[in-house]
Amino acid sequence: MPNTLSVLFGFFLLFVNVSAVPAQQAATNKPAKPVVETRIGYLRAYEPQLALSVLDIPPRDEGVAGANVAINDNNTTGKFLGQSFVLDVTETKFDADVVPVFKEMLARGDRFILTDISARQLLSIADLAKDSDVLLFNVGATDDSLREEECRANIFHTAPTRSMLADGLAQYLVWKQWRKWVLLYGSHDRDKLYADAIRRAATRFGATIVEERLYEDKGTARRTDTGVIQVQKQMPVFTQNLPEHDVVIVADESEVFGSYVPYRTWTPRPVAGTAGLVPSSWHPASEQWGGSQIQNRFDKATGRRMLSKDMQAWTAVRILGEAVTRSKGNDPKQVETFIKADDFSIAAFKGQKLSFRNWNWQLRQPILIGDGHGVVSTSPQEGFLHQFSELDTLGVDKPETKCKLD
Repeated sequence: MPNTLSVLFGFFLLFVNVSAVPAQQAATNKPAKPVVETRIGYLRAYEPQLALSVLDIPPRDEGVAGANVAINDNNTTGKFLGQSFVLDVTETKFDADVVPVFKEMLARGDRFILTDISARQLLSIADLAKDSDVLLFNVGATDDSLREEECRANIFHTAPTRSMLADGLAQYLVWKQWRKWVLLYGSHDRDKLYADAIRRAATRFGATIVEERLYEDKGTARRTDTGVIQVQKQMPVFTQNLPEHDVVIVADESEVFGSYVPYRTWTPRPVAGTAGLVPSSWHPASEQWGGSQIQNRFDKATGRRMLSKDMQAWTAVRILGEAVTRSKGNDPKQVETFIKADDFSIAAFKGQKLSFRNWNWQLRQPILIGDGHGVVSTSPQEGFLHQFSELDTLGVDKPETKCKLD
């Protein structure tokens, strides 16, 4: 009797399995949900750069690496929602006309474009982008003019402004009661703009610049022509006979003399600005607020630590990923509406959610104050209050903005 039952049960299982075949085939043959692909362009001006220290030479993939990590983050979520994100990198030179390459990106279907180019280059394509329904994300240029006199409604800025960086540094120095500053600035335009931001910050937060000195770029070959012994003799002379001061602030974005100032001043004083204690949007040693998570993920993908421009590009791509996912589509107008909503924010491992200022589309963000080894502090500092957001104590606030958006 048991053998008969076993035979009957075997026939039953065979019948069930055979009956299931058509259903399985139907499920297999069912058309897959179409994947919505979002192309994100990355337009960067790149040329090999020198620095006073070989340790300060930017990585070849600076910025692009951050965007790639964010693309992978977007695709991790997107694959469950039928969405795919692709990065399209285009390179040009610093002084090149970017309009032709921008048009090529449009022809390839890029409707969201990250830019790491000069202010002049960015403005040359801003109106063309608007007419083509393209959203631009400035991940590199810190010029305040791009958010003020030359602001555009279709440009979102994840890079901080020089005034935000200077204000973040100034708040920390004032918090330390280091209110007497000496300002050493370079002769190039970028150096002078940084110096202007420092002067503004001093006035804004109650510090005093007791003396300024200009360091002229003589066109020497920096590392090759200027030996360590020679610099050791020159810099003390350059900083001799200064009034009583608490800190030396360097404005040298052009990398001509700034890195030679720390430990070589006539009077022993801390150095800050573009050398020494430096304000930035990110720091390679930042591990607070889950920062170790993104640092480890970035290091695994690239083999190096994350820099400020990497974080600025990562944030821009993640903003787009969030907008496309939440709005369930990649139409530029729909994405723009989502990002410009009053309740929009993005998490970026900085202790609080970040949002855009609706008067110039600059991303609010803390400024990290650090040296070559770690994060010393984060601004806004305790006690610097604001009626809306303490982050708006960094940079140009709404009542003082010169931006007039369309």
